[in-house]
Amino acid sequence: MLRYRKQSAEEGGGSSNGSPPVIQVSDLHKTYVMGDVQVHALRGVSLSISQGEMVAIMGPSGSGKSTFMDILGCLSKPTQGKYVLEGSPVETLNDNRLAEIRNRKIGFVFQSFNLLPRMSALHNVELPLIYAGVGRRARRRRSMEALKSVNLEDRAHHRSNELSGGQIQRVAIARALVTNPSIIFADEPTGNLDTKTSAEIMSVFTDLHERGNTLLLVTHEPEIASYCQRIIRLRDGLVEADEWIKEKCDAPEFEAVGNERM
Repeated sequence: MLRYRKQSAEEGGGSSNGSPPVIQVSDLHKTYVMGDVQVHALRGVSLSISQGEMVAIMGPSGSGKSTFMDILGCLSKPTQGKYVLEGSPVETLNDNRLAEIRNRKIGFVFQSFNLLPRMSALHNVELPLIYAGVGRRARRRRSMEALKSVNLEDRAHHRSNELSGGQIQRVAIARALVTNPSIIFADEPTGNLDTKTSAEIMSVFTDLHERGNTLLLVTHEPEIASYCQRIIRLRDGLVEADEWIKEKCDAPEFEAVGNERM
């Protein structure tokens, strides 16, 4: 059953599933100083995202969505306001602690994939575990499990430059999953893919969500956002709308075009 609800920025967002918030931000501001000019990328964002939600962040160019994702992903700090990630106040942490959080609690999937082209899919997935100091046998097992979760274990020993675009993105998803993060951030994850492959990648994300993962996607495509439970729209650094569109992520009708196979 679908449920529709809109909520203003002042209400601070919220979850329909009763779970405690994984992410909670309050009056979040981000100002960039460029010479004598101040650019106000975020102007007071307040919302929360709970365990197990699948959320799309949308907005026009300059709306603040990339800045917002950078802060949520612990890649930068807010100028003002509070950000609590799983009970930890992120804005008070030093750079070493932020790096640890990025490696252990957050999985990133990018539009540009960011894989090492001469290394195998398995080795690319292993990289976050190498940085975390996980032993060879354990990281090999966990990396194979992550590839299996995206149905790519049969391509584990292929180099990334031997894989299709859709397969490369699935490797990137496996790499994001291998540390068992609290939340997965995906920034335009289908931006470099054709329509058919985009639908297949979103099917992978939907399956991950149904297993209980928390996902946050930045996208400018309404078709991609329609896979999510909730759509948060930013404009001029503020929450313009916060809409629950469904309780469960049912895949929408998506016309497949192109011939690329994953």
